[in-house]
Amino acid sequence: MKLEIIGMVGTRHESESTAASDPEVIDVDYVRQFAKAHDEAKFDRVLIGYRSTAPDGFTVASEVLHHTENLGVLIAHRPGFVTPTLQARKLATLDHFSGGGRVAIHNISGGSDVDQRRDGDFIDKDARYRRTAEFIQVLRQTFTSEVPFDFDGEFYKLEQALSAVRPASGAGIPIYFGGQSPIAVEVGAQHADVFMLFGEPLEQTAERIGLIREAAARHGRSVEFSLSTRPIVAQTEEAAWQRAQQIYDDALARQGAVSAFAQEYKKSSTAVSRQRLQEQAAKKEVHDERLWFGITKLTGPGGNSTAHVGTPDQVAEALLQYYDLGVSKFLIRGFDPLKDVVDWGHELIPRIREGAKTRAATVAR
Repeated sequence: MKLEIIGMVGTRHESESTAASDPEVIDVDYVRQFAKAHDEAKFDRVLIGYRSTAPDGFTVASEVLHHTENLGVLIAHRPGFVTPTLQARKLATLDHFSGGGRVAIHNISGGSDVDQRRDGDFIDKDARYRRTAEFIQVLRQTFTSEVPFDFDGEFYKLEQALSAVRPASGAGIPIYFGGQSPIAVEVGAQHADVFMLFGEPLEQTAERIGLIREAAARHGRSVEFSLSTRPIVAQTEEAAWQRAQQIYDDALARQGAVSAFAQEYKKSSTAVSRQRLQEQAAKKEVHDERLWFGITKLTGPGGNSTAHVGTPDQVAEALLQYYDLGVSKFLIRGFDPLKDVVDWGHELIPRIREGAKTRAATVAR
């Protein structure tokens, strides 16, 4: 398995425990500094997030690519707002200007009816996943077809579709996907290259991987897996847990500062993956020795919030246990976003890469 380390670039410095560095939603200098820090720390790519109130991801991705040498981007989007043929041309065009091989797309079908409706989308959740399936089918065909093609689906109807621009990279545009409901598992297993998982305990992660692999096999396919976590690292284990407690205290103090939009989104979320995290957080705060659910329980169902806590060696080993289960990609983002990226480049990322290399060599023998 090819190991991939993924970060996440926000448009200003903030987190659950850290107040925003700028009153404006976009801090241009920070975005450039943040992107360069990921590049220097040897991340493979960074996720550009999506929500109905956020800055445009393609524009942010272009800025990231322009100010880095090797860093790739993973652009989150919600199928349904841009036609798949146009999205394919946008991605292929950006891929050429990035030098090829630095662009990937993350399909989020949408876990909040409230947030979907802000952008004018009123179809139900299952329909959104069916639409995502069609979207990816058309996207792939647009990337590869050398002749005009027709498509007649429930959501998309095309006649003589053709793109004059194709991805610059021979590997194409990797297609990532997230979702854990039964229909999401089927759609991702049938159409995605990479299935993204939140940071659940090892036992539950192994179960999900097995379920998705079984679904993919029914379609004659295999998929790769990404795991999202929020490492909290210090030179000693005691210091790492002290830092976790400080992050919790700071996040608790900031609860009143969370925007009404963010609170409404969390309350309206029906995402199964987020519900699963809340159920595990309710059972106990620490799973598998160092997978901490403190922030998850505090902030509610708002995305990846579980954290592996410990020294660089301990956290690297904890993540490599997921590698042993079949996870080849790790999306890591910090509670002190920029500083964590810099620190991880020195301490954590080299250990993860070396550990994966050692494991791969052992398997090869």
